[in-house]
Amino acid sequence: MTSRSVTLIDVARAAGVSKSTASNALGGSGRVSETTRARIRGVARELGYRPNSAARSLRRSSTGAVGLHLPRTATRLDYYMNLAFGAVERAREDGLDLVLLAPGTASGGGLAARVDGLLVVDPEVDDPEIPALLDAGVPVVTGERYLGGGAQPSGVVVCDNAGALTALLDHLAGRGARRPALLAPGPGSDWAAALRGAAAAWSRGRGVEVAVRTVPFAATPAEAEAATAELIAGVPGLDAVVCAPDGAVPGVLTGAARAGLRTGTDLLVAACVDGAAARGSSPQVTAVDLRAADYGRACAALLADLLAGAAEPGVVRRHAWELNLRASTAGRP
Repeated sequence: MTSRSVTLIDVARAAGVSKSTASNALGGSGRVSETTRARIRGVARELGYRPNSAARSLRRSSTGAVGLHLPRTATRLDYYMNLAFGAVERAREDGLDLVLLAPGTASGGGLAARVDGLLVVDPEVDDPEIPALLDAGVPVVTGERYLGGGAQPSGVVVCDNAGALTALLDHLAGRGARRPALLAPGPGSDWAAALRGAAAAWSRGRGVEVAVRTVPFAATPAEAEAATAELIAGVPGLDAVVCAPDGAVPGVLTGAARAGLRTGTDLLVAACVDGAAARGSSPQVTAVDLRAADYGRACAALLADLLAGAAEPGVVRRHAWELNLRASTAGRP
């Protein structure tokens, strides 16, 4: 059966219960034992059941819409736009409309009356809207964990960002790098904190310090160029730079060129986020592909499962990454 053909009756028959019991178990209502509820939810997952959105709206007076909150500086970044498109596509498959939340939406109150659930991507501890979003009274899925206190999300989709950076640093070392550096935001997001932790762990394990410089979460190429110039001037023997923020890596290339360094030989350059900037640079830049559209789909799928009762609150799902090797880390012949 496909997710489009499976009905509540199919789930009930497979689980050996009545339609009303299946409905109560999946909806979190009624007098259903936890054992039975878990079994029915397991059957629903195996069959690929997804509730009829129109019927669900009538039962729960729901809006049929979910909200998407992106980092405040994300609207110009290729990664988040691809993520949003993926989330929109998956939400539509589940019969849900996805609404991009404008700044200030959470502070206005009444959010629960307008959406059934929320997607909050890369929540930063200094984003004043995050606490209100997490406490809005609807299920919330975050893309990466929230490091702040207070209310926590109903579910999380995480990527092994520490593992990705470790693999990237190992690759650079294999190509001859002995004095690498990392341009990363401050530790106010799970993503940035993981990168910084991985750089520190790699330094301890290798006995080679990774020079870390702080740049804005959505650093511009100009900001990345300035940070690169500082590294070149201040770190003797610098031979590799990893740029974390999406879209900023051309600034690293410019900084290297202004210092008379050839990218790919004199200075190896890599990025923590693959995208148009990395692929369109000359030379093309080695980067971690976080598969943004698929990540957005994964977040939307988890939220749909939580709304359907097919996932337990507190669930954590993992998302895969890939390392794309290009000319910027070719190393010396």
